[in-house]
Amino acid sequence: MNAQSHPAPGWTTTPIDARIVRGALDLERTEHGVLPHRLPARARRLFPDDHLARASARPSGVRLAFRTRATAVELDVLPTKTAYAGLRGAEDGIYELTVDGRPAGRTTVPGGNLDTLDWATQTVTTRPGPPGTARFDGLPGTEKDVEIWLPHTEITELLALRTDAPVEPLSGRGRRVWLHHGSSISQGSSALAPTGTWPAVAAALGGVELINLGLSGNALLDPFTAQAMRDTPADLLSVKIGINITNLDLMRLRAFAPAVHGFLDTIREGHPTTPLLVVSPLLCPIQEDTPGPLTADIDGPKVGFRALGDPAEPGRLTLTLIRQQLADVVERRAAEDPHLHYLDGRSLYGEADFAELPLPDALHPDAAGHRRIGENFAALAFADGGVFAP
Repeated sequence: MNAQSHPAPGWTTTPIDARIVRGALDLERTEHGVLPHRLPARARRLFPDDHLARASARPSGVRLAFRTRATAVELDVLPTKTAYAGLRGAEDGIYELTVDGRPAGRTTVPGGNLDTLDWATQTVTTRPGPPGTARFDGLPGTEKDVEIWLPHTEITELLALRTDAPVEPLSGRGRRVWLHHGSSISQGSSALAPTGTWPAVAAALGGVELINLGLSGNALLDPFTAQAMRDTPADLLSVKIGINITNLDLMRLRAFAPAVHGFLDTIREGHPTTPLLVVSPLLCPIQEDTPGPLTADIDGPKVGFRALGDPAEPGRLTLTLIRQQLADVVERRAAEDPHLHYLDGRSLYGEADFAELPLPDALHPDAAGHRRIGENFAALAFADGGVFAP
């Protein structure tokens, strides 16, 4: 069945709205349907940056969640995929369905719009394409909790949800909400599927509801991101800071710590006593002691990264220096904020992990690396004695 088909008799079409969409901070009504965003409309309006807008609209951690007896589910979508000029074409994103929290199916939706990014000029050209349908069937006919995880790699407009039995929104299920912000690694770069990003892995192991504000290339201490976190209800908070600031050579030492303080101050306006974990960068050898900016080396279908900065230049930020600064910021604030904690990112992915699971492009972990990071985070944060322990 394609997106233009009419449902068979006995099928139910359910409105797609905030009652059944989780993990998005805004649902934009479009010409075609509903477009989930992970930053509020005001932030996108005041800072209309194309790269940030695309990152926010890629629905990492966003899923449709409902309770139903349905044995078949169809979701009509209009995807927007990304290809890179001179490199491989766009791959179809993966839609994952879970039943009562367990994997129950995967599928892809061919077609859709295609954005082609030119690395050299950072310009994007768009080719329109048709919508399609993600279909799952053979589900048990009993009452069950169903979630459809949207692709973390492609913008996804939601057009229609059909089921062969009625749907009702999920209750809260008593789970705590974990709101996390980070870089492309948190968004899920190089993870194979939406439940395989490291925050999704950690959330599943920790038994929490995830809101993922991982924004590729945009974990930059932006005030509007802190405001979004301030205004979003959550039981647990984490911010993974540093790698993008170093990648872009965004600021010098004098500016960094005050910017972190301001970011945390804004979050605390809305969450004064919520557990808040500051996570420093994972191990990344090309930037441990070498400042940015980064450059991309393109060799046929492969991309690798290297840092261009001069370590001898005073005030330039490296990952080693950023970790020292973050630890100091948290220590200085701890006397008045006992719910603020620090985690060295190398405890999630460090020297031993790099030796076993190296970074394929020198910057991003692969699928196995995402699972390792998620498992380590769950063991350190959600397990007994962790700062997010029940």
